Amino acid sequence: MELNELPGSELILPGLEYLYNGRNNTIGSLLISIASIRLTAAGLDIPQVSLVSEPELALYNYLQIDRDDAYSYYNALLSSLNSFCAALELNSKYQ
Repeated sequence: MELNELPGSELILPGLEYLYNGRNNTIGSLLISIASIRLTAAGLDIPQVSLVSEPELALYNYLQIDRDDAYSYYNALLSSLNSFCAALELNSKYQ
């Protein structure tokens, strides 16, 4: 299974590309920072030097700038992240 076929990949894959380019302040890169341990354990290669400390707080603050519904959008993003992680873990388990 390709990574782009996993649920949530539309957020995670661009975030991974941003991290490789040194941009750690995007929604996708902050999501990766939140789940970096889980994603790395499932086999995803993540550049550790670019990760933000306290990424949950950074993501929420980022969302509050432009959105009135930051809380619900934050939760939806975390749900997408969890779906991606679960699918990646399941995929890596059976390969």
